[in-house]
Amino acid sequence: MHRWIAKSKLGLLVVTALMMAAQLRAQDVKVMSSGGFAAAYKMLGPQFEKAAGTHLDSIWGPSMGTTAGAIPVRLARGESADVVIMVRSAPDALVKKGYVEPDSVVDLARSPIGMAVKAGAPVPDISTVDQLRKVLLKARSVAYSDSASGVYIQAQLFRKLGIEDQMKPKSHMIPATPVGEIVARGQAQIGFQQISELKPIPGITIVGPIPQQVQSITVFSAGIVKKGPDQKSARDLVEFLASPDACNAIRQTGLDPVACTH
Repeated sequence: MHRWIAKSKLGLLVVTALMMAAQLRAQDVKVMSSGGFAAAYKMLGPQFEKAAGTHLDSIWGPSMGTTAGAIPVRLARGESADVVIMVRSAPDALVKKGYVEPDSVVDLARSPIGMAVKAGAPVPDISTVDQLRKVLLKARSVAYSDSASGVYIQAQLFRKLGIEDQMKPKSHMIPATPVGEIVARGQAQIGFQQISELKPIPGITIVGPIPQQVQSITVFSAGIVKKGPDQKSARDLVEFLASPDACNAIRQTGLDPVACTH
């Protein structure tokens, strides 16, 4: 009899421990981040986890677009999140839709658009606007993302260069997949995306940023989701990512940290 009671107590303790673990797991900080800030986040996330004693549950997706993995689409279908990290216009739009706290959006980093070619291919000269125009006119195929940089390339850059009509037949917006992967596989001769998104991709050579006169800087920002289950930890994370302590990691990934810009 005593042995049965002891076993019952032990079983109850195990169930209680499992329930407590499940409750703790449910309070993990869930982060949805776009690819442009992903490399910096992957360096900074473990630092925050160690200091805060909190686990980060991370999901990656585009800041915009209509693919199933796009962050606005995820939130619209009811997926839970505490923090979003996106190109600046995206959290602003989510504030208007009621998904993100208005006073929580903080700029983290700035990112220039870069050009890439397949590793081993000739590296073109794009140091001037005229050179960039010539390279694009000679290119067989050009790819760009379905996020902020790609929207700029498609809607503004080609028009600024006066080659919009010539580029239409050979240019493609790539949904969800990193543009560097398309270039590395030889599916496009030239690719454009934020340099921070090109850097982690093997099999490509980053030619460099496009000329300043036609450059478009993308700002990555963090915001706190209104219905996120852990508001305090979410604010702590955003504060850390926007602090001078994060600047070194952000710079290493090809971004310009806002907190340390003079």
